[in-house]
Amino acid sequence: MASGMLWASRAAACLRISVFHRGFSTVLKDLKYADSHEWVKVTGNAATIGITDHAQDHLGDVVYVELPEVGAAVKQGDSFGAVESVKATSDINSPVSGKVVEVNEELSNSPALVNSSPYEAGWIIKVEMNDAGELKNLMDSEKYSKFCEEEDSKH
Repeated sequence: MASGMLWASRAAACLRISVFHRGFSTVLKDLKYADSHEWVKVTGNAATIGITDHAQDHLGDVVYVELPEVGAAVKQGDSFGAVESVKATSDINSPVSGKVVEVNEELSNSPALVNSSPYEAGWIIKVEMNDAGELKNLMDSEKYSKFCEEEDSKH
């Protein structure tokens, strides 16, 4: 009986470690990243924007996403909305300047898409870019991964 309890406590210890330990967040190669943890996918003059896997992981369960109006102007580095989670509320900053041409209405009913699918179903806005040159101010996937590692090591 004692050996069974010892095994159970070892198993629980192992499970506890695996539950709380999470590897590095997913970073997609074909995207650009802002140091405020937003991503942008560019197709021609159109930019799809969302928050990164790293950001949603740190936020916890997202319960509300504040979206801008279609037609609103966004400026690189400025806030255009917010993400509320069970832990905190965070501004969402635009990685590029331009005009909002579409917002992800699905997030009104299913804000958790930001957690479950940050790079696909959880996109936040689509922007018609003013200046593609601004993309030079953003990080590629490799630089962003290093940035996240350095940031996490400080906490």
